[in-house]
Amino acid sequence: MNLKKIFLSAVFISLNAFNIPAQADPSAFTSGSYQQILAANANRPFMLVVWSINCSSCLKDMELLSNIHKSRPELKMIMLAADEPSATEQIQQILEKNQLSGIENWAYADENTQKLQFEIDPKWYGELPRTYFFDKTHQRTGVSGVLSKEDYDAMFAKILKF
Repeated sequence: MNLKKIFLSAVFISLNAFNIPAQADPSAFTSGSYQQILAANANRPFMLVVWSINCSSCLKDMELLSNIHKSRPELKMIMLAADEPSATEQIQQILEKNQLSGIENWAYADENTQKLQFEIDPKWYGELPRTYFFDKTHQRTGVSGVLSKEDYDAMFAKILKF
């Protein structure tokens, strides 16, 4: 009887090992999505990372972002891929490879990317990567370009102090 339980447990564990749920595609970022993100994170500090599959600096930064997410799970990180809607599969592959598919992810779902950029930040001209740090009152700081771990830590200290 005991051997039977062990055998059944091993079979159950083996079957579940292959039953890995597929990650959902990124949410469609359209006109109004930025306000939706702000509303969903009211009174909460968070970081919005805007990136692209065609941005080599963005792709190099993914490992650091993954490490930050693992070491600081209390900090809300939202990823926004600024790519054409047809790039969803590539976006998902990059997120999965860097263990970032389990966090909140968005991807442009409107061909008018300039309109989406303007809704996020009228002073942003589309350079990538672009990272926004929001404190709990949603005062934000936008930074273009690659950031070091020390840069991220300094920004986290700023947005989490309130």
